[in-house]
Amino acid sequence: MPDLLIRIKKKTDGSAALTCRRADGSVTWQRQDGQLGRFFPLHDLTHYAVERSLGFDSAFYGLVADGWDMDDFGKSGEKGPLPDEAMLAELIVGFFDLERMTGEIGSADDFNQKIVGWYADKSRTPNAFRLTEQQVLEIRTLRAELFARWKALPPGDALEIPFERGARSR
Repeated sequence: MPDLLIRIKKKTDGSAALTCRRADGSVTWQRQDGQLGRFFPLHDLTHYAVERSLGFDSAFYGLVADGWDMDDFGKSGEKGPLPDEAMLAELIVGFFDLERMTGEIGSADDFNQKIVGWYADKSRTPNAFRLTEQQVLEIRTLRAELFARWKALPPGDALEIPFERGARSR
């Protein structure tokens, strides 16, 4: 069993459900109704593409594998604040989501400027991480493959993707 088995079900009513089964057999899940059912499967697949392409082990899927539940995200709780890598992944995923919605494709330099700008807006010291054009290409390639699999999936079926920490996609 992988560190995490990600399962996104495409429901017949247009909604979706994200279920993550950890290596220990425990599960966390989230139903995505209405507009969320159209947005979040692609957002969640983008997370996978970003985290695998960049080798991030402490971002969304790594934290879920470590025992975080869906309800632990977006609020401060007993799990504590999001690790820096998780914040960085969320920023990058958000930039790719914005590209998907606007059709305006950015370069690695564009992404890096946005990252630095986000840190400045939050009065935080930016980290040294910088995306390369090769990494952006890897993310886009893997994301396109995952989006095609999702689009081809008949309603009622589910897409399953294993997540292994320490494994890069390429």
